[in-house]
Amino acid sequence: MSGDADPPERTPADTAVVLDAMLGTLATYLRMAGYDAAYALDRGVEADDALADLADAEGRLLVTRDAELAASADGLLVESREVIDQLRELSKAGFELALSEPARCSKCNGALVEVDADARTPSYAPETGARRVWRCPSCGQCFWKGSHWVDVAETLSGL
Repeated sequence: MSGDADPPERTPADTAVVLDAMLGTLATYLRMAGYDAAYALDRGVEADDALADLADAEGRLLVTRDAELAASADGLLVESREVIDQLRELSKAGFELALSEPARCSKCNGALVEVDADARTPSYAPETGARRVWRCPSCGQCFWKGSHWVDVAETLSGL
């Protein structure tokens, strides 16, 4: 970013991203914040040209720690190594970073669906009568607002 102009606001509803191989943990946080966040290694993509092509083909913003790639692909450069600092950079770049309802699978990026109140859940997940539970149709993982959810919400609110 340069100049005095405010960065564009980016919300989960209007911003899909693809993150390079150095940003796997950041992908998890973005998914928890509702972003459609494709991760290069989940897609089997490591080469810069292939990553730029993927971003272009799917209309995604490329987020990378590689300055040369960011410049050539009109992507967003993240300079920090630590995920909290990376989140701060994204916040300064206009990303809305907050939790509401679980929307994306933090494991595979699938769109979550709420589990019916009378449906069974796996042994690791709470029963639906006790809490709202969401499931990823792509990988089967279940999610609920537990202690990890609270920890991530606190992290994001502290940015």
